Amino acid sequence: MEDRPEKAVSGGPGTGEGDGSQESSRGRRKMLARLAGGLAHEIKNPLSTMAINLTLLEEEFQPAPGGDGALSAQGKRSLKRIRTLQREVGRLEGILDDFLRFARGGEVNRAASDLVALVRETLEFASPELEAESVRLHALLPNAMPLVMLDEGTFRQALLNLIVNARQAMPGGGELIVELRRDGASAELTITDSGVGMNADQLARCFDLYYSTKKGGTGLGLATVRRIVEMHGGEIAVQSDEGRGTRFHIWLPLLQEITLPRDSAHTSKTPKAGFESGFEDGFTAGSEAGPDGATNE
Repeated sequence: MEDRPEKAVSGGPGTGEGDGSQESSRGRRKMLARLAGGLAHEIKNPLSTMAINLTLLEEEFQPAPGGDGALSAQGKRSLKRIRTLQREVGRLEGILDDFLRFARGGEVNRAASDLVALVRETLEFASPELEAESVRLHALLPNAMPLVMLDEGTFRQALLNLIVNARQAMPGGGELIVELRRDGASAELTITDSGVGMNADQLARCFDLYYSTKKGGTGLGLATVRRIVEMHGGEIAVQSDEGRGTRFHIWLPLLQEITLPRDSAHTSKTPKAGFESGFEDGFTAGSEAGPDGATNE
């Protein structure tokens, strides 16, 4: 088995924290999450009202039926300002949505779940947008895997965050490999893109709260992903090569006594050792597959 990359982990078993300390820490996190959520909602409500009124105001500047459709110079300037305000309100709502997801990251309601099905469904949901951005998806999913304790909605959001992150790293299109396989007592999920990659400083800070290199980025996306993974008892790591791409690894503990069989004929493939192997020969190491696991060779 190849060596795992360094993981981004904090707290939890083996960190030296006593049970009482962990309970106290969880209690504080829940309290802060409730306070932050309440504050965000108080800000979001007037923003929604502003968005509605800006839409109504924009309609006032639309050409009247039967008219020549021309706006005065003043009307054009006013309409431009309204649309600028609409974009800013939308941006602020996006920041608040990211903040709310982060604040709620400590609250998960886990149940025994089929991770293979969850990954497949998430990829089916994301596929149209990936295709529209000229991103080719390669899904390598196993026939069957022991169940995992998941809050399915929360973990799906973490996976979508990583997929969106990968898509944004490939503005001109590229390749995205999503692979799920068993790694001992864990399920290992890897998301590999052929995008712009990260330099050493960006790689060291990518999970930091409020750190972002994207224009208009909130710096909450990857921090939220890490929190969600850790709240599921998992670990997350990242490898990246600037100019070649990035690979995220997630390990989640398996419920080994319960296995849900699947009908798919596709089997998982063991990736080659080393980060760069994922990009050799245009991803020829694995067959191209759709989110249902069926190969298209």
